[in-house]
Amino acid sequence: MHALRHFYASALLDAGENIKAISEYMGHADPAMTLRVYSRLMPDSRDRARRAIDTVFQRAAEEDHGPQTAQ
Repeated sequence: MHALRHFYASALLDAGENIKAISEYMGHADPAMTLRVYSRLMPDSRDRARRAIDTVFQRAAEEDHGPQTAQ
């Protein structure tokens, strides 16, 4: 059961599910507890964060100057 809980929580975290919701699903009283236990199971979280920020800046640039083409 322990491994299944870890798999479930890490899959939801990796998919970008809200940490407060995951905490509730896991029966934790505090989302910080959930992050302490399961955040290490998110190996690509830095890449996902970079992509999210890149997307924000890309959209802002498109709004200001129109679509940018990759060269």
